[in-house]
Amino acid sequence: MNLLRVITPGPLTTVQDSGRKGYQKHGLAQGGAADRHAFLWANKLFDNGPDQACLELAFGGFEAEALCELTIAVTGAAQEILVNGTRHPGWRTVQLKTGDRLKIPGFRYGRISYLAISGGVLSESFLGSRSIVVREQIEGLGAVAAGDVIKGAQATAAPTRTVPEQFRRYYQSPVLCRVIPGYQYKDFSSADLNGLFRQKYRVSQRSDRMGFQLAGAPLTSPPPGITSEGIAMGAIQVPGDGNPIVLLNDRQTIGGYPKVGVVCSQDCNRLIQALPGNEVRFTLTNVETAQAEWQVFERFFQMSRWCASGDRLSWA
Repeated sequence: MNLLRVITPGPLTTVQDSGRKGYQKHGLAQGGAADRHAFLWANKLFDNGPDQACLELAFGGFEAEALCELTIAVTGAAQEILVNGTRHPGWRTVQLKTGDRLKIPGFRYGRISYLAISGGVLSESFLGSRSIVVREQIEGLGAVAAGDVIKGAQATAAPTRTVPEQFRRYYQSPVLCRVIPGYQYKDFSSADLNGLFRQKYRVSQRSDRMGFQLAGAPLTSPPPGITSEGIAMGAIQVPGDGNPIVLLNDRQTIGGYPKVGVVCSQDCNRLIQALPGNEVRFTLTNVETAQAEWQVFERFFQMSRWCASGDRLSWA
């Protein structure tokens, strides 16, 4: 069913779900929602499954017309949306009528929001995922453009729901990235490791869904290049110039730079929202702590249920 006609897509709007898993060996990036926290909350507002596709909006500036009556939800960096010029807060469901004009202004803090509909966005699927990795140029999986029509399941009335305040995120604060050391960790000098974990980095302009390049005092003696190997989500690779790069969803599948370790998944969600100039710091953690936190995070969305009021949840 045709739901929205895109008038202005903004700097970059793509369809994203949980990503294309198991195909890195074929040279395809994982892709998927870069901020899984905001993505899962957008779907949770509709009781969608955790793999239902949403629109991922980078930097705002999105505008569309409703082609039927439907309910939407916008989470992430957009703290408010406009419907026919009237302001509505983000992180909740909003009803649209046929012909309504939806506008999501540019973001003051953060870089990514998610627009969800009941049942998820229906678009071209490839190898089990609707996720778009623009640089791969897969036919039918390009960025959303002006004039595109967003399709979904038949529109149905959706209850009014609001993400409770304690679960929302605001993106003004510095980002603390917890690092699980990798097997090349010991190849870095003590001086460089001390520098990595003590200094404050800044997000550079050369940061996107593929990876975040950080600016600061460069590591002075990074190890030489290694034989190319597979790259994990959150890997911190250090090229010859000594400036660390945190690799994210659209990362290349293999690489030959040494890696200090990986940023835990929860903090990758926070890092992707950082704007150029925002502060980033690293600290050490371990696999057990990161896994336990991630399991609680995922299980919350699986096991919680909305109360009748639509403003809080309880455990099933």
